[in-house]
Amino acid sequence: MIENRLISLDWAMKRLLRSKSNFAILEGFLTELIYKKENENITDKKFKKYLKIEEILESEANQEKDSDKFNRVDIKLKNSDGEIIIVEIQFSSQYDYFQRMLYGVSKTITEHLKLGENYGNIVKVISVNILYFDLGSGEDYIYHGTTAFKGINRDDTLELSTRNKNRFNREKVSDLFPEYYVIRINKFNDIAKNSLDEWIYFLKNEEIKSSFTAQGLDEAKETLDIMQLKGRERLKYERYIEQLRDEKSYAITKEIELEESREKGKIEKTLEIAKSSLKQNIDISTIALITGLSISEIEELEQK
Repeated sequence: MIENRLISLDWAMKRLLRSKSNFAILEGFLTELIYKKENENITDKKFKKYLKIEEILESEANQEKDSDKFNRVDIKLKNSDGEIIIVEIQFSSQYDYFQRMLYGVSKTITEHLKLGENYGNIVKVISVNILYFDLGSGEDYIYHGTTAFKGINRDDTLELSTRNKNRFNREKVSDLFPEYYVIRINKFNDIAKNSLDEWIYFLKNEEIKSSFTAQGLDEAKETLDIMQLKGRERLKYERYIEQLRDEKSYAITKEIELEESREKGKIEKTLEIAKSSLKQNIDISTIALITGLSISEIEELEQK
């Protein structure tokens, strides 16, 4: 049994999830993503880690305007540990997206360090990227990136001293540096093997199965029911979804046109090589080997 179709998370981030009453939805998703591995071996619920949102911070795309870009949505929030989490949803392929992730994190760090403040006050930033296109090359659909310093000669890992741990309240060097999560939605095979996969299923299909138990999904089912959208808000949402479809169709069309243009260019180059070879009285069978054209195709060129 599948529940009613739900509002997509990107729309909810723009319109609904900045309300404190709806924080539980994002808290559930981010807890499943960031603390899932740490919580797996903890049986007592009271000892499990969880993420608590303190506030939603201003960022470039935290604006409700009709002129907002449809292919990108982001939200910046601060958790109860003082860390800043950037959640970004991107639909259109972007060749330099890795650098964009780096820029977004770097900009956030500098924005939140006051002039004259010690570097020890640099805020921890976690970048969560939900992508509806294939970024990079790999078989997985969720990737996690951290910073570690490896010894060139001894292959050991540089660790924090006891003094550093006490001063910064961190256990590892990587805890001081930004973290990155890349979720490639298109690579998910729709088989939810665990609670985090249940969230990925929802992100891909905008549906929540009645058997799903992941944190935040009950709240999502209740809050993100499309049937709750009324009048003008419903029309805005439908227009938003239509715009996304149009953009996706446009992107696919441009890719096809580009591929066709490349193919046409290859064919024209091959024909030019064949014509040039004929002018030099090169044997037709040799030209066929060089160009991949058939004997009959080369004979046709010869007759023109």
